[in-house]
Amino acid sequence: MVYDPDLCTDRSRLLDQMAGVEALFTRNRTRVDDELIAAAPSLRVVGRLGVGLDNIDMNGCERAGVQVIHAAGENAVSVAEYVIGAMLVVVRGVFGMTPSMIAGEWPRQGHAFGHELMGKTMGLVGYGSIARHVAKRAAGLGMEIIAYDPFVPHNDPAWGTVRSVDVETLLASADVISVHVPLGDGTRNLIDAHALNRMKPTAVLINTSRGGIVDETALAKALLEGKLAGAALDVFASEPLGPKPAAVFAAVPNLLLTPHVAGNTRESVDRVATVIVEKVMMALVV
Repeated sequence: MVYDPDLCTDRSRLLDQMAGVEALFTRNRTRVDDELIAAAPSLRVVGRLGVGLDNIDMNGCERAGVQVIHAAGENAVSVAEYVIGAMLVVVRGVFGMTPSMIAGEWPRQGHAFGHELMGKTMGLVGYGSIARHVAKRAAGLGMEIIAYDPFVPHNDPAWGTVRSVDVETLLASADVISVHVPLGDGTRNLIDAHALNRMKPTAVLINTSRGGIVDETALAKALLEGKLAGAALDVFASEPLGPKPAAVFAAVPNLLLTPHVAGNTRESVDRVATVIVEKVMMALVV
């Protein structure tokens, strides 16, 4: 048994450790690709401590007979609560005043005119487990909920009071848009300059799914030009942010950035670890 959280940053040392390994537990920063699989001829199962699988070559694992187990749904509540919290922060626009207040200022002018959420429209791009948790909580705030997901049949009872719409209608109608789709060829740069231009200038965008789905340069430009009211990003095309990606966001107004932590609460981390360890142990005894 080897536990080393720094292995994800030292590829050569990670590969050296893989000989004889039957089970690998990983989060989102370890690439499970052909190179790693070749270095681990005894590997039987990969336990993904999270939901996304874009760092794992699923076809390569299947060819090698390696089972991949992930924690579908186990961090949904944490991500949904993050979305609601981020929405409140960005839409209200007053929660960054502490430094000014401590400095003796009284910055009421220009900041007392944030918006209420009651009666506004929440648009969900993707309507899986996390989006459904978001919908329930947003409805509790008095919001109307619309969603776009071509993979959920229109007669699926999961829709409930949520209205299924096409993506163009969602972009044009929603006051808050929250992204909940996996990263793939069909979703890369899904929210690009064209999509951003379709949104209301008063709209807010939130992405907790995967970096690469939102065109970060186009988003920064839209915010700087006042074509969008605000945004919250927890995921990025490059993680962690290097100097060049970070420079894209410099001086961008009403922007909340967090380091891929939406799904990380004490409760969700415990749930994910417990579920994945149990499932991996079961897989090893089969």
